Amino acid sequence: QVQFVESGGGLVQPGGSLRLSCAASGLFLDYYSIRWFRQAPGKEREGVSCISGGDGSSSYADSVKGRFTISMDNAKNTVYLQMNSLKPEDTAIYYCAADIEKRFCSRNWGTLAYWGQGTQVTVSS
Repeated sequence: QVQFVESGGGLVQPGGSLRLSCAASGLFLDYYSIRWFRQAPGKEREGVSCISGGDGSSSYADSVKGRFTISMDNAKNTVYLQMNSLKPEDTAIYYCAADIEKRFCSRNWGTLAYWGQGTQVTVSS
């Protein structure tokens, strides 16, 4: 059974940092591209970042570029999202998912599967 579990969220002040984890079981992450999404109350789901299982290349939404860093630890079968210089507008539930059609990140995703339960990130003073 495939399972993704996100963790690492919490309450942080503006300018602070958090590191989110997406731990996978039941599949090898390096066979897929893995994406982080977020959804704030009343807003549509937003793609935040992607990492390619094929070569580790990554991409970011303009809203987080230069502040967030995605990485993959194949030994731990875990993807991380390091979030620095957090802003109140980063407040959302963050989810990870596997694109089971694409091993490499591209502008558009394919079929997303194995969503985790999400982890809440709140940026507030």
